[in-house]
Amino acid sequence: MAARAEVRVLGLGNVLMGDDAFGPWVIEQLVNDWEFPDGVTVTDVGTPGLDLTPYLADADTILIVDTVKAEAPAGTIKVYSREQLLACPPKPRLSPHDPGLTEALFTLTLGGCAPRDVVLIGAVPEKVEKGVRLTPTLRKAVDAAVSEVVVQLIKLGLAPRRRTGARAAVSPWWERPAAEPAVVL
Repeated sequence: MAARAEVRVLGLGNVLMGDDAFGPWVIEQLVNDWEFPDGVTVTDVGTPGLDLTPYLADADTILIVDTVKAEAPAGTIKVYSREQLLACPPKPRLSPHDPGLTEALFTLTLGGCAPRDVVLIGAVPEKVEKGVRLTPTLRKAVDAAVSEVVVQLIKLGLAPRRRTGARAAVSPWWERPAAEPAVVL
């Protein structure tokens, strides 16, 4: 019997920086609306910087959801293959929290434990600034990115199932109002 493929769906982004929270938002929506077959994990990895490497190591396929810089209107979904990602030389890191995706892939390739396939599903952000809300433009793009993740999983023969029953709209933990403090007497 063949071993089951290991596919990791990873959301990258800082939930405190407006549209940069796109990756975590997509992960929240996926977990809320879909059930995944064995072999598929769906994880919000935040802003790991060079610590992204362990999330990628030894997987068959990685689907990454993040914001991307591209010459396109805000909210545009762009899909990049592993070959497209590796064709671009690593860029200077501006902070220790920069994703370092290309660097991580090069490191894992040299170590012999790189994922066989990588797909980056990115959205062009409108605003990346302090705040815990996506702009309406990027909020609308969440559904398109969720659909693209589902399509990619179907292509791999690992179709998720939509959850049954009425589910509340996604309200990620970072956008929920703080609970009232307990009264201590």
